[in-house]
Amino acid sequence: MTKDDCYQVGHITKTHGVSGELVLFLDVDNPAEYADLESVLLEVKGELIPYFIESIAIVKGSRAIIAFDDVDTIEQAERLINCGAYLPLDELEPITDETRFYFHEIVGYQIVDAEAGALGIVQGVYAMNAQDLIAMDYEGKEVLIPINSDIVRTIDRANQKLNVALPDGLLAIYMEDNSKDESSEINGDEADDDTDED
Repeated sequence: MTKDDCYQVGHITKTHGVSGELVLFLDVDNPAEYADLESVLLEVKGELIPYFIESIAIVKGSRAIIAFDDVDTIEQAERLINCGAYLPLDELEPITDETRFYFHEIVGYQIVDAEAGALGIVQGVYAMNAQDLIAMDYEGKEVLIPINSDIVRTIDRANQKLNVALPDGLLAIYMEDNSKDESSEINGDEADDDTDED
């Protein structure tokens, strides 16, 4: 099984105690839904390895204390720190609500703005502590779109489109850099031309 067949649920952050337990950060909407996990795939040296779960306890929101079969010492546990944790895509409950979506499913979707129309393609999603962001490729630039219900309105799965209402000036912020670069190049060319004439 490859990462293309899976979705990431979190990553191992540190050891817990001295008996091989670990802390798993669950980067999901509802960590409590993962309280009955029986196994997980950990990315170890670029490969997904199945680990069977002996016990798991959700604590402090997105953190879980987890014990794996055959991981009995702190030395064994330390080797798993920073490993990503994955589950097969076919274990996901399908979403039918047009206002909700899984981050991985919108990659490749076209962003359609209520005012400007079709814009660019979703390249990925950055899950941040303060604000999750959609990365859109727009005219060769990466534009970051905050994910909230005021901005990201609905998903059209049949046509692979994400309908948004971008805040005024959001695109302009990213395109200003292009304008500056182009004006610098023009000014530079003009300066070269003047030098040549002298």
